[in-house]
Amino acid sequence: MNVKDYVLAALGAAIIAVLAQVAIPVPPVPFTGQTLAIGLVATILGPRLGTLAVAVYLLLGAVGLPVFANFSGGFAKLVGPTGGYLIGFLPAAYLTGLYLEKTSYTYMQAAVANIIGMFVALIFGTLWLMFSAELTWVGAVAGGMTPFIPLGLVKAALATWLGIYVRNRLMQAKLLVATN
Repeated sequence: MNVKDYVLAALGAAIIAVLAQVAIPVPPVPFTGQTLAIGLVATILGPRLGTLAVAVYLLLGAVGLPVFANFSGGFAKLVGPTGGYLIGFLPAAYLTGLYLEKTSYTYMQAAVANIIGMFVALIFGTLWLMFSAELTWVGAVAGGMTPFIPLGLVKAALATWLGIYVRNRLMQAKLLVATN
């Protein structure tokens, strides 16, 4: 990794922090731009830098910087009812980027990758919600997964389109190097 890689990962973390503030507060889990940002960053940066960007974002939030939804932060967010979604962003970013690296950075493959990433984050979040809120699996799925699927698919489509577009532009400008 070089300085440019660290800068790209930091910019990815900043994108996630900014889009996290786009939120519609719906208890117990708000609709946010975080998942859009995770897919976008993973699509643009790939598995290694995309996951690093998410890790930096989570660390900034864990130490108390207000980068999580609704300008919140702190370790308590990571262990609270929505913590599973936040933690789930790590494997979601990695698997989204890895899928693209192993296939190709095309719109079709990016759509598949972003849908996979969306479900990974939702599954982590739903499992965590089930245990932390002492819900049944059916209750957790009904409250923590099902309502988020339609908008999640829209965000996956947006992350696909914008992510591939930006990635191609960064490649043309030689600011990003192909990994596959």
